[in-house]
Amino acid sequence: MSLDAELSALRTSFESRYPEVPAEHREVMRRAAQELAASGQADRALSAGADAPRFTLPSATGRAVALDELLAAGPVVLTFYRGAWCPYCNLALRALQRYHDAIAARGARLVAVSPQIPDESLTLTEKHELAFDVLSDLGSDTAARYGLAFDLTDELAAVYDAFGFDLQQVNGGHARTLPLPATYVIDRDGVVRWAFVDTDYTRRAEPADILTALDALAGGVSGDAAQLS
Repeated sequence: MSLDAELSALRTSFESRYPEVPAEHREVMRRAAQELAASGQADRALSAGADAPRFTLPSATGRAVALDELLAAGPVVLTFYRGAWCPYCNLALRALQRYHDAIAARGARLVAVSPQIPDESLTLTEKHELAFDVLSDLGSDTAARYGLAFDLTDELAAVYDAFGFDLQQVNGGHARTLPLPATYVIDRDGVVRWAFVDTDYTRRAEPADILTALDALAGGVSGDAAQLS
């Protein structure tokens, strides 16, 4: 089953799985999603052909990981997710883990970034037995440089508090700022050759499309031609 099909099934089952969610909370979530989509932020985010902003971020074990060091060994698949509290993020990360060997076989390094503190990233890594680095972007400063960071509305933040997500704790005091779901394929020169960005957190890059982008990169296809999103 494709990741898109898995995500679609999760969206469809939301109401039956969480019947206790009040209608007013669902309406707040719907309205916030519409407002974010209408903001045009996805169109302003980093896209194919741009230079990838460099960063050095702590891994789940506290080790500093620099994009330049990763690129020295080959292309990088960089994915941004909201956090372990998000079921859609967990589904997407598990799907990427299934494709990890195929990504590595193409000479690329897979890295995931969220605003969670390292302890939360470590718990996530162990729970899903992730073989790739999960980095902590506290305050979403790196996400902001990629054009992905946004602040939750007051209404939506209150709903997340009611759900018990405790973003204040898991995000190290930066409870309101999250990244848009995004995945980039970056070549060894640090140029983005493929990009997926969506304001809808229930949609993610299809792993098979990432492999296609890596294959196109190996074949010398230009950034514009390799952008499949």
